[in-house]
Amino acid sequence: MALYEHVMLARQDVSAQQVETLVEQFKGILEANGGSVAKVEYWGVKSLGYRIKKNRKAHYSLLNIDAPATAVAEMERQMRINEDVLRFMTIRVEALEDGQSVMLQKRDRDERGDRFDRGPGGDRFDRGPRRERPRREDEATETVAGEA
Repeated sequence: MALYEHVMLARQDVSAQQVETLVEQFKGILEANGGSVAKVEYWGVKSLGYRIKKNRKAHYSLLNIDAPATAVAEMERQMRINEDVLRFMTIRVEALEDGQSVMLQKRDRDERGDRFDRGPGGDRFDRGPRRERPRREDEATETVAGEA
C-alpha cells in the first residue's frame, strides 16, 4: 500500500468537535476500503492566504495515511461532496514522519516564547556603530558646480 499525507481545510464556523467527527468519518472510509490512518493532527483555526468560498479562516487537519489508491480516491470523492470541507490536498510520500509535524512544532515554539532566539550569533542589533562613508572629491565639486 502507498503512504500519503493529507491536509484538509474545514469551514471556520463549524466547531472543533465537528471537525473531529469529519476526520473520523473519512478515517472510517479509508479503513472500510482496506487502509489505515497512522496519525491525525488537528492544527487549529488559521487564517487563509485568500478567501475560499467566502471564508477567511479554516480548521486545518493532517492525516498520515497508509492505504491503496482506490481508498484515497473514495475519501476525496466524499470530501468533494461535503460542504464543510473547503479544500484538501493529498500527497504521496516515501515515508511517514514520526513525531509532531512542523506546524505543531512551530506552535509549541511560539507558545514557549523562544521564537526570537537568535542562537549563538546573537541579536542582529548587537552590531557596532555604523561606519561613515568617506566623501569623494568629485561629490564636493558637483555640489559647488551645481550652485553656480
